[in-house]
Order: sequence, then structure tokens, then C-alpha cells
Amino acid sequence: MPEFRNPALTVDAVIYRRSVPALLLIRRKNQPFQGFWALPGGFVEYGETVENACRREALEETGLVLSEISLLSVYSDPDRDPRFHTVSIVFSAYVPDLSKAVASDDACETGVFDLSDVLNQKLAFDHRQIVRDFLSLKHLIF
Repeated sequence: MPEFRNPALTVDAVIYRRSVPALLLIRRKNQPFQGFWALPGGFVEYGETVENACRREALEETGLVLSEISLLSVYSDPDRDPRFHTVSIVFSAYVPDLSKAVASDDACETGVFDLSDVLNQKLAFDHRQIVRDFLSLKHLIF
């Protein structure tokens, strides 16, 4: 019987504010990309929906409860994670007050970045592309 190798399933959250448009990022505590800024996210647990995984990871890493989330896109480049092939289902979530975010779990810091500055940061994984794709929709969101 052939050995099956499947990609790992992950989720990421683009958490944004509208009043003064900004995105929330976390600084990664662990490798890979330790010290880089990233979107909150992580691995989907067995028996968990991707929507619940997104909400759980955001809560664990930022302390924020995401009530409404919207599917942004799916990212599946086999090289997006240096450890192994992962597929990320990315959601966006509007949160009016990003100042309530508190780093925890895999995050050592949270940061709120103006839209004009967010792409100037050292971003982990393929999060630069994800943020670019999100910003291309800003006329629909902000």
C-alpha cells in the first residue's frame, strides 16, 4: 500500500480595525520565524472546524474573541512553511478596539500597524502575500 503524505491544515486571521484603519499582528515566540511579525493562527485540531480553529487561535494568541469571520482565501504553496507542507485557510475579522489584544501562547507581543506601515515589517511565512491580498480589497472593507 502506498504511503500517503498530506499537507497539514492551518488557519490564519487578518484582524482589522476600520475607524483608523489598521491590522493586528503578533510577534512569534517560537521557530520558525521567531521574532517576526505574523498573523494570528495555527494548526487545526482533529474534529475542529476551520472557523472554530481560527477563533481559538486568535483567542489563544491575542485574547480577542472573534464573533464574525469571513473567508479571505486559501494559501497552499508547498514552501509556505519551512518545516513541511501546510495549507492555510485565511479568514478576516473586524474588531473595533485592537488595543485590547494581549499576547499569549505562541505570541510574545501584539502590534497594531497602520495600513501604510504593515508591509514594512518582517513578516513570517507567506503573510506578506496574505496582507497584500487583503489590502487589495480595502475599498470593500474600509
